Amino acid sequence: MHALLLASALLAGCLLAVQASVNLQLNKAVGTPYGASTLQLSVATALLALLAVAVGAIGAVHLVPGVPFWHLLGGLASPLYITSGILLFPRLGALAAAGLFVTGQMFASLGLDLFGLLGIARKPLSVGIALGALAVLAGITVIIRGQRPARTPPAAGPAPGGARGVPARGGTATVTAPVPVRRTRNFGQTGWILLGIVAGAVLPVQGAVNAALRKDIHQPVTTAMISFIVATITIAVVLAVLLATRRTPRPRFAPLRTMPWWGWLGGACAAAYVTATFTLIPTIGAATTVALTVTGQQAASAVIDDYGLLRLPRRPLNAPRLTGLALLIAGSVLVQLT
Repeated sequence: MHALLLASALLAGCLLAVQASVNLQLNKAVGTPYGASTLQLSVATALLALLAVAVGAIGAVHLVPGVPFWHLLGGLASPLYITSGILLFPRLGALAAAGLFVTGQMFASLGLDLFGLLGIARKPLSVGIALGALAVLAGITVIIRGQRPARTPPAAGPAPGGARGVPARGGTATVTAPVPVRRTRNFGQTGWILLGIVAGAVLPVQGAVNAALRKDIHQPVTTAMISFIVATITIAVVLAVLLATRRTPRPRFAPLRTMPWWGWLGGACAAAYVTATFTLIPTIGAATTVALTVTGQQAASAVIDDYGLLRLPRRPLNAPRLTGLALLIAGSVLVQLT
């Protein structure tokens, strides 16, 4: 049973990488990352609400009026993380983006532990933690510096009996176009790197805030549902403001009919990850859970990059990227388990 729980934590980490990758399909269909994030978070909220009803935990919401206000703010991190994934994965690749997220996670976790913030028990600095932090920093530096342009597949020729990229009757279209990357004049690679680190850093803060909420209402599934309700409302308000100021295009819904079915899995991955971590932490411990989820996130991102899965451009694992991946995993384990 213990081995199954450890495997579940590893799988939960893999879901983070899958979530960010499949959300690109949702973004491509909707036409705006903020609209895609709103839709994805709405799906996750609905799934968690159904789960809360199914397990009889929905009644815990009556305790919400009595909890401190800041205990309800954990969901603010989700829109930033999800939208950052949509923006960063096509620009930097799955491994580099996940590496930045992990770097932010590790250093934010260190801050919470070393200073005893947000109700987290204070943890003294040790040699292992210091070495782990340096390994994480070295790993993401090696990965970013070892980046190579993505390999995009050649354009598909005319399908037999049909137009270019269009299947013949009874045939199957071959999707070859990668997710388009738009270069932003005033937001260079340094800006994207900082965004990835910040987006990763908010996840441990979210975990600490949600842990406080869980102590208040005693139901992990309901805690996750409340977190996603806050996240959905937040990104919906952001979307409304951006639409009103004409800073983002209006969401499109017609293209959703032609989106691959797995483009909807982002919400399910998010809901599963949150539920898994809330369930596993009391059983196998926070340090083990974080170390395994981070490892799963990095390993899955490396596989997605290397094979160009989920319609992402291929970024083969060269020697520097493999070295960086090994440093990230080693550093994560040292920080969390020392």
